[in-house]
Amino acid sequence: MSIVTIAGSPSAESRSSLVVKYVAGLLYKHNIATTSISVRDLPAQDLVHGRYDSPAIKTVAGLIANARAIVVATPIYKASSAGVLKALLDLLPQDALRDKAVWPIGVGGSAAHLLAVDYSLKPVLVALGAQHLLSSFYATDKQIWRLESGEAEFDNDLKARLQLQVQQLADWYRQTTSEPAQRPEPRRLSAAA
Repeated sequence: MSIVTIAGSPSAESRSSLVVKYVAGLLYKHNIATTSISVRDLPAQDLVHGRYDSPAIKTVAGLIANARAIVVATPIYKASSAGVLKALLDLLPQDALRDKAVWPIGVGGSAAHLLAVDYSLKPVLVALGAQHLLSSFYATDKQIWRLESGEAEFDNDLKARLQLQVQQLADWYRQTTSEPAQRPEPRRLSAAA
């Protein structure tokens, strides 16, 4: 079992994707395996046409079914989560998140959309069976800088909050799983799935 991270942005320049990548890196430092999924890597036709039985969507559903926890990151557009993320979540089985810890993360242009994660993303996660929702996490674009290397730099407050919540997730994970603590190899779902 691992933790699956889902980057829910359609943009290649997404700050929410940078945040979820950073979270996966922190989990790796805690010796917790992660598998990364990006909605950008999924066939658009499957998402647009609702092909829940496509090989790519079946692969995603299988990864989520075998995960112990899910980290879902989305940009906040017009006070709501990304539509492409919602399209993916709509294709998952009704109880896809049952018995899993789920950590919703949102990144928006201003603090004015702070509650968008609670009002637009959390209800969808609950509808998918999520019963153990971790505290929502919200960051603003101004707290995240994209470096020329493609990596990110975060302001100190954001970095400290992320490290604290990852520590809490790692502690929960170790308490609820019998996996030995060893350095895992991170996985990323490829577009060929």
